[in-house]
Amino acid sequence: MNAVTQTVPEAARASERAPLLGFVLDADSERAIRDGLGELVPGCQIRRSTIRQAVALLRKTPSPDVLIVDIAGEDAPLAALHDLSEVVEPSTRVLVIGDRAEMNFYRSVTRDLGVAEYLYKPLAKDMVARMFGPVCTARPVGGGVLQGGRIVSVTGVCGGVGATTIAANLAFYLGEELKRHTVLFDPDIFTGNAAMLLGGQSGPGLRQAFEAPSRIDELFVERSAQPISERLSVLAGDEKIADPVNAADGVGRTLLAALRRRYNFVVADVPAWPLPMMRELLMLSHQRVLVLDPTLASLRNTLRLLALPTGPDQARRPLLVLNRAGQPGGLAQAQIEEAIETRVDIVVAYQPKPIAQAATLGMPATAQRGGFRTSILRLAREVAFVNDVALDAGAGHFGGGLARLGRWFGRR
Repeated sequence: MNAVTQTVPEAARASERAPLLGFVLDADSERAIRDGLGELVPGCQIRRSTIRQAVALLRKTPSPDVLIVDIAGEDAPLAALHDLSEVVEPSTRVLVIGDRAEMNFYRSVTRDLGVAEYLYKPLAKDMVARMFGPVCTARPVGGGVLQGGRIVSVTGVCGGVGATTIAANLAFYLGEELKRHTVLFDPDIFTGNAAMLLGGQSGPGLRQAFEAPSRIDELFVERSAQPISERLSVLAGDEKIADPVNAADGVGRTLLAALRRRYNFVVADVPAWPLPMMRELLMLSHQRVLVLDPTLASLRNTLRLLALPTGPDQARRPLLVLNRAGQPGGLAQAQIEEAIETRVDIVVAYQPKPIAQAATLGMPATAQRGGFRTSILRLAREVAFVNDVALDAGAGHFGGGLARLGRWFGRR
């Protein structure tokens, strides 16, 4: 029904609809939804309630444009969703979060019940933005500029803030411990030290790629990326500073496309240099990570980098990693967040001795238990959607009769 043919009561009812109304059970999920969707849907309302309480409320109030419900802990989640379908308007787009990771359950909820999307806990802000965002804004999910693995760029807002250490340890965790095919890419072929932090080697392949991108293919990637282990490699160069390199236009896109065909994750240690190739790498990333330390110079540069436009596959603002928190003479986290007018996502405590020892030995600090490792695991959860259980780990089964429910929630 269009606006012209709406009756007065119907028009008044439509004007009362909230753009997004969420009912969640825990603080972590609430925070992830607010951080992931707050920029996309101003005025979103999140309440701490069960799906049963949501059903009771929605019997008396107008349905929102987008509804998020939490079915974690429900003994009969499908029955609860059936009850919900009887009180929401068909035009409402329903999103569901829960604690079941079975693929069959995901298919039943999204394909058979007509739910727009389902995510299982724990939630990550970027995953919420990427999977729920298009539904909330009523736009199609983009296919991405490139096909293949996921690109994470790590950028230090100033020199010496520890961005390379963060990037190297993130790549180590993804490759060595999660067993995902991962490459640590260091485009600084003059002074970069990402390979050294992993005890790896650099080679001449990057220079050749920068100057002649037509040579980049899967064979080039296989020969140029130096293996650290079975599922972790590093792609770096070691050129003389006095010998300049003329990078060809579009080399960043070509190189990333080749890397994504080979690896599940590309962790790129991208400097904040105002060069076309570095800007291209930042724009083509799926998730940017900005690393800052508790100094005034970091605050200034963080604001500048946050002002950069987002890339086509970036669902939300860059993740902010506050490194060396608690450093003597440094700013407090509250002061930093007040100055940049947003929250820091990951905090890495000041612990110079273990980090320095790991760098000297050419081994990742993440290999040892402690606060630094915990911070890297939190970062991995945000950028790589790392959860406790893989989505296809289980094989739940739901009996027949679900196909007839495909008209729920306005889906066809």
